Amino acid sequence: MIHAAILQRQASARETAPLPVRGAVLDDKAMLRAAGDVTRELNVPRPAIYWADLLGASFVGYAAVAGAILSSGPLTVVCVIVAILALYRAGSFIHELTHIKTGALPGFRLAWNLLIGIPQLVPSFLYEGVHNQHHAKRYYGTADDPEYLPLALMKPWTLPLFLIAAALAPVGMLIRFALLAPLSLLFPKLRALVVARYSGLQINPQFRRNAPEGEIARQWAWQETAASLWAITLLALTASAIMPLRTFAILVAVNSGVMFLNQVRTLVAHLWENDGEAMSVTAQYLDSVNVPPPATLPVLWAPVGLRYHALHHLLPGLPYHNLGEAHRRLCAELGDTSPYHASSHPRMSKLVGRLAASSLRTRQN
Repeated sequence: MIHAAILQRQASARETAPLPVRGAVLDDKAMLRAAGDVTRELNVPRPAIYWADLLGASFVGYAAVAGAILSSGPLTVVCVIVAILALYRAGSFIHELTHIKTGALPGFRLAWNLLIGIPQLVPSFLYEGVHNQHHAKRYYGTADDPEYLPLALMKPWTLPLFLIAAALAPVGMLIRFALLAPLSLLFPKLRALVVARYSGLQINPQFRRNAPEGEIARQWAWQETAASLWAITLLALTASAIMPLRTFAILVAVNSGVMFLNQVRTLVAHLWENDGEAMSVTAQYLDSVNVPPPATLPVLWAPVGLRYHALHHLLPGLPYHNLGEAHRRLCAELGDTSPYHASSHPRMSKLVGRLAASSLRTRQN
């Protein structure tokens, strides 16, 4: 009954909410005030949850990879699927790394990079220093946002290309770390290109990254060196037949599956309806997506709090394990007409359908 009432409220709010695609949408002060007031004591991360979740997902993921390598037939397929889901969950903690306050979880960044970032060739420097611009009020949805494309306003062929690019990303990462990284140490112009164009997990092709400074430069140096050595080792072992080609193919397939699943999730993380204007916080929120309970599949495709992506844009510092409680409190606190409810959607399929329909209208125009 509670879920039904919330869903009815959310549907009503979506029908009456202002269009979320223009900076002219004014901030809803009641919503912003409530977001801060009812969640004050939820801002402290619980280390036990972070560590247990990361270590558990990593163990299951790598055990499944081993199972895929050692098995054959349908069992291999099952193991690959389990590995993709588990390593995708473990990999999603890269998002938390960008928001955790320094000192809140000692050793967690290092552990994540050793367990996931380096082996999967997605070290955290690719995200840290990039993702924060996506949350900056003056950048969100503009040409300076590395994680935004107006997909709903682009041609229909953009959507499949968006997904295909993600599936091929592991090959690109091998090239980036095994070839471009060491060569760029010899050629300064190539290094400048690698830093600006190929050192961020971004979807905006116009984004250019600045050279790192301070602590991020130190993190970048050891992470890139480790990832480069790992990529070179993988290719050398495969080329020399020490590692069977089948094993290498399974590793690439798992990584490709993780990247593809994350890109599908990214496809529905926003409505992608902004055309480059600066937006208010409320407009940014309305352009973002929550997929709260009673939906169950987001546990798999939007793990580690990503099912509350719109709420995360309101409260970017809130630990992932408290987002569900924050959502329940805000649903209870805010009235039926609050724009807060308008960003909750029942399932992925409707969001994909909306995005596809919007891109088709763009083609017709």
